[in-house]
This record gives sequence, structure tokens and C-alpha cells, in this order.
Amino acid sequence: MNLVILNSLASLKELTADTIIDVRAPAEYADDHLPGAINLPVLDDAQRAEIGTVYKQVSPFMARKKGAALVALNAATHLQGPLAAKDGGWQPLIYCWRGGQRSGAFATILEQVGWRVQLLKGGYQSYRREVVKTLYDRPLLHRLMLIGGSTGTAKTALLHQLAAKGAQILDLEGIAAHRGSLFGRVSSDQPTQKMFESHISSKLLSLNPAKITFIEAESSKIGERLIPPSLWASMRAAPRFQVSSTLEARSNFLCKAYADLTHDKVSLCDLINRLRPYHNRQQITEWLGQVELGEWKKLALGLITNHYDPRYAKSTDIKETTIHSIELSDLSDSTLSKTAKSLIGKFN
Repeated sequence: MNLVILNSLASLKELTADTIIDVRAPAEYADDHLPGAINLPVLDDAQRAEIGTVYKQVSPFMARKKGAALVALNAATHLQGPLAAKDGGWQPLIYCWRGGQRSGAFATILEQVGWRVQLLKGGYQSYRREVVKTLYDRPLLHRLMLIGGSTGTAKTALLHQLAAKGAQILDLEGIAAHRGSLFGRVSSDQPTQKMFESHISSKLLSLNPAKITFIEAESSKIGERLIPPSLWASMRAAPRFQVSSTLEARSNFLCKAYADLTHDKVSLCDLINRLRPYHNRQQITEWLGQVELGEWKKLALGLITNHYDPRYAKSTDIKETTIHSIELSDLSDSTLSKTAKSLIGKFN
């Protein structure tokens, strides 16, 4: 059995396994896992809890005995199911929480079949330590360039246009599955904080630190996910270009970008009601009325002028870090495409 040591996140690129297998329980896997890993649990969530109870209330011996029986049963299920078509040349990498009994037991079974098995020393914890080093303990070496601008200036759309033309980007809202404001929830659930950080570190690993990476200017929190400290420090120090446009163009863009919210008026009204601590009753009533009447353009204009722009104007680091301002007469795809091409030529 080959023992694999993860000395850095860059070591992930050197892995030669055909399949990375996380044998932890589904809840552990859902919280976070190595990039590209599949989940073949040797103990499911209920079984893991049961073994833990036996360990504490009966004895470690009885827990190991019962656990071994369950691991054997689950391993048989995996061999007859997901692994049934694997040929003799297949090479898996297996890990559990600490690289201990669960991964060791499953690796031994697969090795006895005849496969050349790799085992991750230290398990998931060894991987998580490297993520923490990257995003918490060390300064990032990447050259970031922020895309700033008030709500409705199509920053995310411009970011995607930059990517389409070959620029390096880090799409934090995409990774966080959230559009970054009270109205930013999307249909899919946000990843856990650990998974969010794993996706960020994986994306950073794929980027060339010597080239500029474009990233949307964000607050430190996207929905319920916090931007990790090293990245946040780099973002605060990074230069930015500032995008602006007319109220007409911005409100039209918001109506298009947030069209999904108009399909559920009850939920949208609930979101507007969460703005009561910041606005008087008359303003909230006006916005709620616009929702009921489907007056989306008026609602977008009101939210821009009375809610988002005043708060954005209070940002203290905008003027200090702005190196270039861009005024767009419209926010159409063709205009954003031309702008992206110009920015790549200017900054990259």
C-alpha cells in the first residue's frame, strides 16, 4: 500500500490516482472534501453515531468489532456497485478523517482484490491544514484586480466576459452560490464555509499568480459565507477599476438579472420587509405595493437610489484604490464584451 503525503495544496496536482475516494460518512463529505473526491462511506451517518455510542458506553473493543462488521458489509456493497466495473489497472486514493481505521480497513480490502491502493496520510485533516495555511496563515501571492461599482452595474456579467476572452478570474459569488446582497439568494444552497474555502483554494491553485486575476469587489460576507482572511486582505489592498452607468441602464439590468425573484412575490415581499430597520414605513409600503403591481422597473430604481447607492457611497476604500473609471452608456452583452477586451489590453 502506497502512503501519500500532502505537503502543500500544490501536491494535489501530483496525485496519480484514478479515483479519490472519501470513505467518511455522508455528512462529513457534505461539509467538505478533497477536490474531485467521490463518497463511498464505510459507515453511514447513523452507523457512525452508533459506533461512537458503543465506544463511549460499552467499550472500544466492542465498537471496533461492530464497526469492522459494518465496514465489511458496506465495502461489499461498494464492490458490487460503484466499483464493479473497475479493471485490474485501476488505482484509487483513499482517505478518511485522520487516515486511520476507516480508510485503512477499506484500503486493505481493495488491496486484497489486487488493486494498487494509495492511502492519504493524515486523511482529510492533512488537506484541511493546507487550506488553512493558504487562506488564513499566509499572504496570497496572486495579483488581484477588483471590479468595483454600485449595484446594477453588471460587474458579474463583465467578470464572465473577461473569462470568456481568456482572462483569469475568481468568481466568488459563483463559488458562494449567492449574488452578494439581501436579494442575492439563488436556487441552490450555499456551500458550507469549509467547502467554500476548498473551492476558493482549488481555483487559486489553477491560476497563474504572476498574471492579473480579476475579481469582483465584495463585502467580507457573501450571503452566509465569509471571505477567508488572506484573500480578504489581498482584496482590500488590490487596485480596482470602477464601473458606472446610468440609472436607466442599471435598473433595466437588475430587472433582467434578478428576474427569478419576480416569480415569487411572497418571498420577495419577505426580503423587502427585512429592510424595515433601514427605511421608514412609507418607503417599505411603497416598495411592497410595487411588488404587488409588478412594477419591477420602479422597484429597481427605488432600491438603487434609496437603498444601495447611499450605502455604497459610504465605502471608505474606493477612492484610495481606484486606478481607472469606466462609464458605460448601456450594459448590453456587446458593450460588456467590448469593455472586457479593452480591460484585458490595458491591464493584462
